[in-house]
Amino acid sequence: MKKESILIAVVALIVGLLGGYLVFSISNAGKTQQPNAAIQAGAGSPTDYTQRIAQAEKIVAQDPKNLNAWVSLGNDYFDTEQTQKAINAYGKVLEIEPNNPNVLTDQGVMFRKVGWYDKALVNFEKANKLDPNHLQSLFNAGIVYAVDMKQPEKATAYWNRYLKLDSNSPTAMQIKGLMEQPDKAAAPTMK
Repeated sequence: MKKESILIAVVALIVGLLGGYLVFSISNAGKTQQPNAAIQAGAGSPTDYTQRIAQAEKIVAQDPKNLNAWVSLGNDYFDTEQTQKAINAYGKVLEIEPNNPNVLTDQGVMFRKVGWYDKALVNFEKANKLDPNHLQSLFNAGIVYAVDMKQPEKATAYWNRYLKLDSNSPTAMQIKGLMEQPDKAAAPTMK
């Protein structure tokens, strides 16, 4: 049964990613890129990522304090599974702006990906201290505790805090399911 749950979760994740890509593609159909436009984040082809990464790398080489370029670079490394480069880029962002809960959370996801669970939790907890309504940090801390640290009681504490802020979203429904059947906690993917 556990293998079926994991397989279902993986298929759901793939379908969700493809659906998101299609929505993004449709919503951007017909738009033209301005020559001096800002770096556009989000889904794209490998060529789009390669071009955006190259552009951002040039910008930060010339202006190492360019916060937006570092954020774009971190996000594109994140999206292209370049984990260590994403960690480093987010580190540069946090040197400039240390109290950014979104960047702390994204870097935490990358820490988790390389197995640095304690560092991931430090980031998620700091993000949530900075913004007590930061749902993503609560969700992700719960995932690390439930899946990686095998401490479902600690996961439940984070997820209960999440549910006090949001009890009806699809993520809230997913959390409720995980809390009812903790053996399925290996299935969810961080966001």
